[in-house]
Amino acid sequence: MHEYSIVQALLDQCERHARDNNAEKITKIEVKIGVLSGVEPHLLETAFNTFKEKTICEEADFVMNIQPVVVYCSECKKEFTLKKHDYACPECQGNLVKILDGEDMLLMRLEME
Repeated sequence: MHEYSIVQALLDQCERHARDNNAEKITKIEVKIGVLSGVEPHLLETAFNTFKEKTICEEADFVMNIQPVVVYCSECKKEFTLKKHDYACPECQGNLVKILDGEDMLLMRLEME
């Protein structure tokens, strides 16, 4: 389960930001998880709750925002959000689409004290 290594990297990043900002604790962590990122939100949350103990993030709320896939059609020059994993443009049915969002997991915001 690679969610454990993702959480460890996330906790390391949070601790680094807290140290750089002279914070004593982190009260909220907000991440954006793309549906194509390969990250399972439920497993990530379970891993986070397991590994946050005895860290600067121990009391932090963990907020996950799930990012759908956003694509741009090179044929009709429109941007749209996919409702399903069908990579044809819903406007022109073209297949020259570029993924703009929904492939990554990103740390979006930290609240620190």
